[in-house]
Amino acid sequence: AITQSSGDLILNVDSDTTLAPDVVSKLAHKMRDPAVGAAMGQLKASNQKDTWLTRLIDMEYWLACNEERAAQARFGAVMCCCGPCAMYRRSAMLSLLDQYETQLYRGKPSDFGEDRHLTILMLSAGFRTEYVSSAIAATVVPDTIGIYLRQQLRWARSTFRDTLLALPVLPGLDRYLTLDAIGQNVGLLLLALSVLTGIGQFALTATLPWWTILVIGSMTLVRCSVAAYR
Repeated sequence: AITQSSGDLILNVDSDTTLAPDVVSKLAHKMRDPAVGAAMGQLKASNQKDTWLTRLIDMEYWLACNEERAAQARFGAVMCCCGPCAMYRRSAMLSLLDQYETQLYRGKPSDFGEDRHLTILMLSAGFRTEYVSSAIAATVVPDTIGIYLRQQLRWARSTFRDTLLALPVLPGLDRYLTLDAIGQNVGLLLLALSVLTGIGQFALTATLPWWTILVIGSMTLVRCSVAAYR
């Protein structure tokens, strides 16, 4: 489809995503700057009211877009233009197509994290990537824990793998983005270590790791409260 297209811009939309009527015009307006290779809109959960999990994921999306992506865009490089709603400059995409189509993971063809991978390729080619908060796209999110955990595993693999791909790019970007990349990866590892340490303490001493529970719970409560309020 990309090679057969003829327009200046290519819009990527997931099959379960519904776009607001003005999404295309708002993303296209951002792409008027030839230095911009890709731009993404704000994601929301279309099935937000289905379960407690979909409500929490909707908060997570708000945080990911309006904290993480918005901050990255402030420094000229959104690190992942998300698949449900992203616009690309066709000329830039064609120049990267060979690398994009031969994406590998541990030496085998990869079928996950293609949106983050393409974003890193855009940055590697010297283009800026942007976030447009007013371009709203509603997408279906997981409504059961099992599906959600499988989704998060795919995303975590993509984050770790493509952070390695981004390492040569980071020195040419604002120092904030290096700090952000460190936080995204080290933060997850520290969280996993804290949970495992807490489980180990409970198994060995039969006492609950109250400080670990309190710190993780407090951080979660603060972030969810901000998202719920906004």
